[in-house]
Amino acid sequence: MSDKVKIAFFDAKDYDIASFDEANKDKNFKIKYYDTKLDADTVKLAKGYDVVCVFVNDTVDEKVINSLYKKGVKLIALRCAGFNNVDAAKAAGKLGVVRVPAYSPYAVAEHATALLLTSIRRIHKAYIRTKDFNFSLNGLMGFDLHGKTVGVVGTGKIGRVFIDICKGFGMHVIAYDKFPAKDVDFEYVDIKEIWKRSDIISFHCPLTEETYHMVDAKSIKNMKKGVVLINTSRGALIDSDALLEGIRSRHIGAACLDVYEEEADVFFEDRSGHIFEDDTLARLISMPNVIVTSHQAFLTREALTNIAQTTLDNIEEYLGTGKCVNEVTV
Repeated sequence: MSDKVKIAFFDAKDYDIASFDEANKDKNFKIKYYDTKLDADTVKLAKGYDVVCVFVNDTVDEKVINSLYKKGVKLIALRCAGFNNVDAAKAAGKLGVVRVPAYSPYAVAEHATALLLTSIRRIHKAYIRTKDFNFSLNGLMGFDLHGKTVGVVGTGKIGRVFIDICKGFGMHVIAYDKFPAKDVDFEYVDIKEIWKRSDIISFHCPLTEETYHMVDAKSIKNMKKGVVLINTSRGALIDSDALLEGIRSRHIGAACLDVYEEEADVFFEDRSGHIFEDDTLARLISMPNVIVTSHQAFLTREALTNIAQTTLDNIEEYLGTGKCVNEVTV
């Protein structure tokens, strides 16, 4: 079966191609890599393929799904955990949707920690200074993580690894999750307590209608003055304009962002030679207490290997049996 399956792979980067080619040695799928993203204009490229493989910034809405279905595509294979960019309800009964629920919780949790440490200890600023042989310590004062209260929103695999890291620093952990885990060694509280009590808040939850803009002007007002926000999950958890205002008013002490709600046309691309048109993101990046990385948290050797292997296993399982353990259901 596998040697006949054709996969149209969208938004392909060099690291994707390398990891999927390696994983495909045991599968022998026919993969066509496209550097373009999947949307209503590029969906025509999927004609003649059994599967489309997509990432976080591909657009798989009702129009695209209907077009894929008419072209004979059987499966949408997400090579990521989140699936908010896929209208799974419209795909039901037409195409299967599978995802990679856990590729490396350590990669994302460790990146969140790296962002936090870089921000509060001014490591990025010190690096730039010493490159210019400036060894002054003025303006580089940070604060201890030990003894601080960290609020963790979302206690899935990534959130739990992040909690373990925080405990290693001697931090007090409080957490919120719509579906709390049992037998944990940290305190669950409601979301209002997260805002009220946390010195640092880190987001590790999916983007849903319920979590969209959960950080807005109102919630920011209820947070501690000087709070540090970390988002390695999905950009639209945070209202970017409200975040910018919170930073400008000095209520938010720092923001560490690996995701951004309007990232689709910006992240993963080199925009250094272009006039930058997203004023909100440009202003955020210009702030001295904001660190932005371009959806990089997943990018480790181990994670890429797991993503490629699980994605191809998902495709093989679904096309072979009509179901998959990692299928998205609505």
